[in-house]
Parts: sequence; structure tokens; C-alpha cells
Amino acid sequence: MRPCAIIPAYQAARTVAEVVRATRALWPEPSAVFVVDDGSTDGTADLARAAGATVLSHPNNRGKGAALRTGMMHALRRGFDVAVTLDADAQHPPAEAHRIAFVDPDPRALVLGVRDLVRAGAPRANQMSNRISNLFLSLFSGRPLADTQCGLRRYPLQTTLSLGARDEGYAFEAEIILRAIAAGVRIVEVPMDVVYPPEDERLTHFHSVRDPARIVFRVVSTLAESRLAPATIPPATPPAPSAKPSRPSRDTSLESAQEH
Repeated sequence: MRPCAIIPAYQAARTVAEVVRATRALWPEPSAVFVVDDGSTDGTADLARAAGATVLSHPNNRGKGAALRTGMMHALRRGFDVAVTLDADAQHPPAEAHRIAFVDPDPRALVLGVRDLVRAGAPRANQMSNRISNLFLSLFSGRPLADTQCGLRRYPLQTTLSLGARDEGYAFEAEIILRAIAAGVRIVEVPMDVVYPPEDERLTHFHSVRDPARIVFRVVSTLAESRLAPATIPPATPPAPSAKPSRPSRDTSLESAQEH
């Protein structure tokens, strides 16, 4: 199994460099840390690149789902078979990202991080929105799910991209879970530690009312579609040979982002 790390980032200049440095220090292949800058205007891309990440850039803000797809397609082309995703706001400790990369030996499994939001001191609104999302996805998928909004995950790349998820925002993560269950993908849930800084230091673009409503809408529409025509998972194939490591460049970033 060859894992990469994908960090979607938007206006994350305050935290992204440290997240990149800490992740690279732990990762088996330090060059396998990819930041997808989703149209930031605060220097996020330059800071991530200076910290050692390969940066893929969207000219305009498109949403977390779009950023994740850009990172996954880039990673699959370069021979990785799984991708661990962690947020650029330092909520997900890089040590936990490294742990989730190897916590289960099956590279075909979708591994979901499970947070203890109460113990972590998450805002009450976040706790409530997560409970609502968990309730709806558990009900509609037919299996209990402990944390449907955690961005700390390990995705099987070829399988995930074949599921056909379309949402470009936060609902992408919920949509993937539903499509994966409908397609018979093995789901593994693993308790994870997360960090919630004091409110005045917190960086988030998740709206605790608007985004859960969008997630519920996407859940309902995905459920109907997946029951009518569930995705067919292609047989596992060996990952493509990895390209020779090279220094991160702006050209590489633009090439990957322009495909979407």
C-alpha cells in the first residue's frame, strides 16, 4: 500500500505551512504531501509550497469536494493507491493522519476517522450538526455511522473516483459514504483525536446550519440515484508506476487543476 496525504486548503495562510511541515516529517514519502489550494487569495499556495508540499491550484474557490477530487486524480496518476485527507486548519494532528494511513491493511477499504466532539471541546453547533448528519446517513444507508463529517479519512483512490460523486462542497464526504455503502465497499471506522483551538483562533468555512442542510439534500438525492443505479467498482489493478520525484512547481499545480 502506497499512501499520499491530501490537504484541501482555502484561505489557510495562518496554519497550512505548519500542517505541511508536520505531515512531511512523519510521512513515508515526504514528497507525497499534496495541498489543493482552492482559490485562496491570502498566500496559502505560496506558504504551502515553501513548506515543501506539491501544490495543486484552483483559480477560483470551488469547494472542498472539488478540491478533494483534484487531489485524488493527481495522486492516482502518480501511482498512489490510497489517500489520507486532513484539513489545513490544524484540526487533524498529522500523527493521526499517519496512523490512519496504516491502521487497516486493506487498501480497498474506506477508513473513516471518528471524533469525540464533546471531549475535543467542539462548539455545540458543530456537535448538533454532526449528530443530525449521522442520524440521516445511518437511517438512509441502513447501517450505524459514528461520524459522517470528519475530514480525516483514508480513501481508496481508484474505487472512490469510480463511485461518481458529484457534490463540490462539504456534502462530497457524505455522498461518498452513501455511494460506497451502496456499492459494497468495506467501511472501517477508527477513533481519532482532533484539536479545536479557542474560538478566536478557529479557522473554519463550514456553516453549521447551511452546510448540514446541503448535506441532507445531497443524501436524499444520492440515495435515490444509488438505489436505481449503484456504482460498479472496477477490479483492483496495480497502481501506475510512480513518477520520479521532483521539486514542487506551479506548472504541475496548474496542469492538474485545469483538468476539472
